[in-house]
Amino acid sequence: MSGTAKNFRLPPLPRFRVKSTNKQQVHPCNMVMTSVLGCWASQGHAAKGCEQFEQALRTCMDTSKPAKQGKSTLNYHMSRLYPKIAGPQKPHV
Repeated sequence: MSGTAKNFRLPPLPRFRVKSTNKQQVHPCNMVMTSVLGCWASQGHAAKGCEQFEQALRTCMDTSKPAKQGKSTLNYHMSRLYPKIAGPQKPHV
């Protein structure tokens, strides 16, 4: 290896995007719904013993709202800074 370093250039990209992670959102009522479905599976759909679980599920669904997540600004900042990293581009003919 020689003592001189080569200039590093990024290849031209039509778009520079990052995909969002595959995180699944956990709804707060999932555990209650699991209890209702388990009760129905063991005792039948119209069982009297499942009314307490059904009521808890209705209450949970009526009161809880999933938290709204803010939009990521990563792609905006990457597209803004990309020309400074990649340097001037040759015009396509």
